Amino acid sequence: MTKAEVISEIADKTGIEKSDVTATVEAFFKVVKDSMADGNNIYVRGFGSFVNKKRAKKVARNISKNTSIIIDEHFIPSFKPSKTFVAKIKNSKKIKEAVVS
Repeated sequence: MTKAEVISEIADKTGIEKSDVTATVEAFFKVVKDSMADGNNIYVRGFGSFVNKKRAKKVARNISKNTSIIIDEHFIPSFKPSKTFVAKIKNSKKIKEAVVS
């Protein structure tokens, strides 16, 4: 499902104009990106957590040149779904039917 499809579905279910839903969804993504760039984590009860994960400094290999590369310590964005979200997916009949097919 694409972002446009998500926006259309939200607009259909709520009766809100697509332009307003688009602005809201874009604002949500901007808040998530800006907050995480500032080092803040975001917790949405019943959905999940957007967190910054710390990656330690390490030595990697460039196999084409056979040289070592030092990768500095850095942070990457990560999403951890909530227990209720995971339970809903695990118990989904449509997903189970797709796996069997």
